[in-house]
Amino acid sequence: MNIIDNDLLSIQESRILIENASQAQKMLATFPQEKLDELVERMAEEIGKYARELAMMSKDETDYGKWQDKYIKNRFACEYVPSRLRGMRCVGIIREDKENKTMDVGVPMGVIVALSPATSPVSTTIYKALIAIKSGNAIVFSPHPRAKKTIGKALDIMIRAAEGYGLPVGAISYLQTVTPAGTMELMKHKETSLIMNTGVPGMLNEAYKAGKPVIYGGNGNGPAFIERTADIKQAVIDIIASKTFDNGMVSAAEQSVVVDSCIAAEVKQEMKNNGAYFMTEQEAQKLGLILFNSDGSVDSEMVGKSALELAKRAGFTVPETTLVLISEQKYVSETNPYVKEKLCPVLAYYIEDDWMNACEKCIELLLSERNGHTLVIHSKNEDVIRQFVLKKPVGRVLVNTSASFGSMGLTTNLFPSLTLGSGSAGKGMTSDNVSPMNLIYIRKVGYGVRNIEEITNGFLEKEEVPMSCISEPKRQDDMKILKHILEKVMKEINN
Repeated sequence: MNIIDNDLLSIQESRILIENASQAQKMLATFPQEKLDELVERMAEEIGKYARELAMMSKDETDYGKWQDKYIKNRFACEYVPSRLRGMRCVGIIREDKENKTMDVGVPMGVIVALSPATSPVSTTIYKALIAIKSGNAIVFSPHPRAKKTIGKALDIMIRAAEGYGLPVGAISYLQTVTPAGTMELMKHKETSLIMNTGVPGMLNEAYKAGKPVIYGGNGNGPAFIERTADIKQAVIDIIASKTFDNGMVSAAEQSVVVDSCIAAEVKQEMKNNGAYFMTEQEAQKLGLILFNSDGSVDSEMVGKSALELAKRAGFTVPETTLVLISEQKYVSETNPYVKEKLCPVLAYYIEDDWMNACEKCIELLLSERNGHTLVIHSKNEDVIRQFVLKKPVGRVLVNTSASFGSMGLTTNLFPSLTLGSGSAGKGMTSDNVSPMNLIYIRKVGYGVRNIEEITNGFLEKEEVPMSCISEPKRQDDMKILKHILEKVMKEINN
């Protein structure tokens, strides 16, 4: 009887992929920006032909969300994103200041390991592949096991298109025998330069242990505050549209709504008018019991399910028009399931006396998950908006828009991205809407504009160096100047 050890197969495959990617990247690093741009355009154009098919395929494979909304995300990734990438310089001389005689040179990081989620498998994969090649990097994917067929097909389409236009073989690749051991081998390999983990929190600790820079597009627990001066109707429309998009699986989507008490009744009625169902305490308890596993992790079978399906599974009945389930809450605690990120159309609902109390509640909610992903405020009061912007431990603040669409740059002018960094607790190296510029380092170039004699004379004038220093030969003179300055500084410190 033959016993196949998938872990060993996956580890061996990982090593081969990384080594091939490293060789391919050395060739890719010689490509000018114009050639990289051509590859990106061809990849985006080709994958765009399959955007609908892949959306349906990912829904069938994962049983998450709505294929129609995944189709929108796929179109966003292969049409809108490339339009914003055009003209962006990432490699070679990317900035030059002729007056000050400085230059910035963009240098690719090298080989990127990318973890793709099951929640948005196609759009995230398209996005990462495009920005990696745009910035001259090779990229090796570890697909989520629940979406590996769909991710594999999407990558095969882009690889075939790009290699037809000169992409080095191995510059884009993916693990076919997917195991945790293989993924860990990808991340810790000596040729790996950067890890991009989008929506795979279970592999985050292993990513940190690999000792490489980590970009983490992680889980969010974003509250939305509706302040008393807000356009209530529009705020509610934004929140419901955001939380129902792909059945609430966008990491930036609202998880809680915090409302100014003086408008709470109006907000509640408006939410009911737009398909929200406010659960009784007993119904909320039933639903809370099935959203998460006993260890506190989200139950994957509840992810991306509709409000009607969730209510049915929890054992209570809601109107057929229900789009979002809401639980009214007062406190934030570790044991409260409604405080956590809920990757489905379920919201917690808090009422606070004024914006200052609402501000504190939002901070509590953000810190409960300690990732600081996204916050939304609906308000016409610029002073209150600025207080929220300045005080919140969060990666991005969105104003008068929906979290799902605003965060990815669809209804805002933020960079269009499907990997959104978190902000508050060191979860990854950036809180940006991740772009190609996060996948390069900047080599600084500075031309000499002052000679050493000018600098030395400046020190002599300012520091009143003893005359004994001035009469020495130049090398000794410089050493004495520096020693004198150091002694003076140390004396000031000690005093």
